[in-house]
Amino acid sequence: MKRLVSILLGLVLGFALVIPMGASAQAAPYCGISWGSLAKAQSPGSSLTSITGVRAGEHSCYDRMVIDVHGDVRGYSVRYVDQVYAEGSGARVPLRGGAKLEVVAHAPTYDPVTGRSTYTPSNRKELRNVSGYSTFRQIASGGSFEGQTTIGLGVRARLPFRVFVLDGPGSGSRLVIDVAHRW
Repeated sequence: MKRLVSILLGLVLGFALVIPMGASAQAAPYCGISWGSLAKAQSPGSSLTSITGVRAGEHSCYDRMVIDVHGDVRGYSVRYVDQVYAEGSGARVPLRGGAKLEVVAHAPTYDPVTGRSTYTPSNRKELRNVSGYSTFRQIASGGSFEGQTTIGLGVRARLPFRVFVLDGPGSGSRLVIDVAHRW
């Protein structure tokens, strides 16, 4: 009987070494991306900043939107929503795509000291041409009011995204939003 128990215990321990506890049959993350799709935010600071531009680009694993800021990025909130609404008026910002990201930058599109515009898009409904992008479907302005700016980002589907801030060039900074091409 002791011999049988020893053999069974040896088999169990042997399998435990070969198959780690909690292991499951999961595919590796797409391009190593493990960002998730939950809201991301940074609390606002107290510096005087303003938005000077919005850009977009394609990468092999994700599409990228960059908001150029004069000064340091004070704070932001980026999250999936059912609808994006314009600053001040509360009007719905129509967006193409299967999912909508609401991007709120705690910086206006005007100089907070002089009130002069620092970013005036030629077309508020199409801040950048993203036709042909893998994930992005539309980038639209939701306006600027009381020191913050809303941008609607229409994407193909609710996909993982990340948000981060880059310093420069010069005394400026950039708020970067990357959205993966797939999970």
